[in-house]
Amino acid sequence: MTTTTPINAEVELAIGGMTCASCAARIEKKLNRMDGVEATVNYSTEKAKVSYRGDIAVDELIATVEATGYTAAPPAPPRSDGGAGDPTAEEADELRPLRQRLTTAVVLALPVIVLAMVPAWQFEYWQWLSLTLTAPVVTYAAWPFHRAAYTNAKHGAATMDTLISVGTSAAFLWSLWALFFGSAGTPGMTHAFELTIARTDGAGNIYLEAAAGVTAFILAGRYFEARSKRKAGAALKALLELGAKEVTVLRGGREELIRTEDLTVGDRFLVRPGEKVATDGTVVEGSSAVDASMLTGESVPVEVTPGDGVTGATLNAGGRLVVEATRIGSDTQLARMAKLVEDAQNGKAAAQRLADRISAIFVPVVIALALGTLGFWLGNGAGLTAAFTAAVAVLIIACPCALGLATPTALMVGTGRGAQLGILIKGPEVLESTREVDTILLDKTGTVTTGRMTLLKVHTAEGQDEAEVLRLAGALEHASEHPIAQAVAAGAAERVGPLPTPEDFANVPGLGVQGIVDGHAVLVGREKLLAEWAMRLPLALERAKAAAEAQGRTAIAVAWDGEARAVLEVADAVKETSAEAVRRLRALGLTPILLTGDNRAVAESVAAEVGIDEVIAEVMPQDKVDVVKRLQKQGLSVAMVGDGVNDAAALAQADLGLAMGTGTDAAIEAGDLTLVRGDLRTAADAIRLARRTLGTIKSNLFWAFAYNIAALPLAASGLLNPMIAGAAMAFSSVFVVGNSLRLRGFRAAERAGMR
Repeated sequence: MTTTTPINAEVELAIGGMTCASCAARIEKKLNRMDGVEATVNYSTEKAKVSYRGDIAVDELIATVEATGYTAAPPAPPRSDGGAGDPTAEEADELRPLRQRLTTAVVLALPVIVLAMVPAWQFEYWQWLSLTLTAPVVTYAAWPFHRAAYTNAKHGAATMDTLISVGTSAAFLWSLWALFFGSAGTPGMTHAFELTIARTDGAGNIYLEAAAGVTAFILAGRYFEARSKRKAGAALKALLELGAKEVTVLRGGREELIRTEDLTVGDRFLVRPGEKVATDGTVVEGSSAVDASMLTGESVPVEVTPGDGVTGATLNAGGRLVVEATRIGSDTQLARMAKLVEDAQNGKAAAQRLADRISAIFVPVVIALALGTLGFWLGNGAGLTAAFTAAVAVLIIACPCALGLATPTALMVGTGRGAQLGILIKGPEVLESTREVDTILLDKTGTVTTGRMTLLKVHTAEGQDEAEVLRLAGALEHASEHPIAQAVAAGAAERVGPLPTPEDFANVPGLGVQGIVDGHAVLVGREKLLAEWAMRLPLALERAKAAAEAQGRTAIAVAWDGEARAVLEVADAVKETSAEAVRRLRALGLTPILLTGDNRAVAESVAAEVGIDEVIAEVMPQDKVDVVKRLQKQGLSVAMVGDGVNDAAALAQADLGLAMGTGTDAAIEAGDLTLVRGDLRTAADAIRLARRTLGTIKSNLFWAFAYNIAALPLAASGLLNPMIAGAAMAFSSVFVVGNSLRLRGFRAAERAGMR
């Protein structure tokens, strides 16, 4: 029996034709009904991740999706050369049809609305011009709404598209009837600006401005949302571009420059100082310090010697290395991280659009009310025309222009204000996550800390001058390429000014540096380097070194002229604003947790300094994703703040990802919110602004429906005057815009007087 065949195959399908999150839910439900299939569909990334039995063909899965009314195809693989084309051009191609429909709708709808709302401009045949202008709007421009409404209807569902299609179609078709079979087509007919309530037979009423205006407003909202929508492949492309594009291989005793994708396992390649490691491998010649912070989160460069492993895309910060390739292509750690990000994005549940959720209830109620109205007036002998007029009026008044403005206006004002404050919100689907978040994971390196090695403290032996220690040690370290040496040199220059030039310099691999400065024989490095010259640290410096290392800091010994003189502390410094940021996050009801790939001693020291109680340390990128998943399984709603490649998958997996704008492109693309300035305090402001924007969208939606619901009894009673319909539409739109503009007054916490 086929049912016993295990689920052992997996495919990812690119889904087309989805207009809302309910579309994704419908496709997912249909796929999961297939025997031996488990699927998750993500509206944001427009992908379906499907696990299925080996005896099921992918074509069957695609056919199921197509039978549901959508398109499906295996996505094109990302190009390993990082040259996936011009992203701007790709976005333009994707948005062009929507932009063309929007342009058509706005250009044609504007004169229709003006003519309907300004009686003085209603010339003799104005209604026929309005019909001519409106026809392309409700057919060509509004076609995506009609198509989606048809698809929804086939599956017994109703969304905002259904509401738009039904309302605009009713307004347009009734206007056609009134123009050709009623009195509305009479030359010189006008819609007087009267807000009187009176029963009419509808033969003289046209609602072309409602049909054209609603279409234009909703299309504008869809266009702005589409522009801000995150692209599924952006984070993956950013990850792939981190790798080296070319590599120098050693073949036949000579150097040869080739493309990285042409490397094979066993090839030996050269990595010069400042170059990226081309692929995962093992060092066979040379020693150096490798900066792996973007992959591991470890702030201290890793010392490598022959026999040590190195990871592709990490940076050689020291000497010349010869590396033998051990993994290439999709087997490398970078490629596996790209897969982690992709899986996290596909598995992340997209927030349902509020308008769709409301429409799912509102549309059936309105249609039932319209049918009830028709039946009531027919049963009371009012006549077919009067009964039909009242029923159609119910459908027309139920389609508010303000509905199309509710989300995009609040989002535009909110995102505009956010940009002024250094906060970039990627789209409306982000906002709902901010309301529920109760736990926030903070990456250490580059987020809570500066991400740069910094000279923090100088401990001198009795009788030694700190300035002299810094001058001599800084001068010698300045000649070294090692990141820790550069941190000492930079700190010394900042504190004592210009540094002298060493008269002699030598690098001692794995131990430090030695040389002659101003006639002094100077040693700077590990305590072992001093021991080789028969020097020992005094007791006070021994204690200072032990205390520094207990906090996870790097302790550097300094000696000259045969005597140990000082110990320098170097570490990744905590940002001045981080402690304040943690207090503000707590004030928002969030529980902060420090999550880092660094060692536990460093992590706990940093956590204590900024006021974080819980620490999860020494985790690799895949472990960060697992931590997020574990917390989510415990029922927590998790936010993640990070800046490195090693954070990208966790940012995508989290319910809300906040990327530091000073970090890598991969992290920024994987996040939902970007903090441009790299100030952690902005994370609290971002959550406050996102919650405020969400609240504004909700109130906009409430009033967008409320004004029209209030007019429904008039419509059902046959008392709907065209000007009352127009006034309700206009007033609700003005209210929504005005309510959204209040977001311009949002202030950052420090300016708002918050602490």
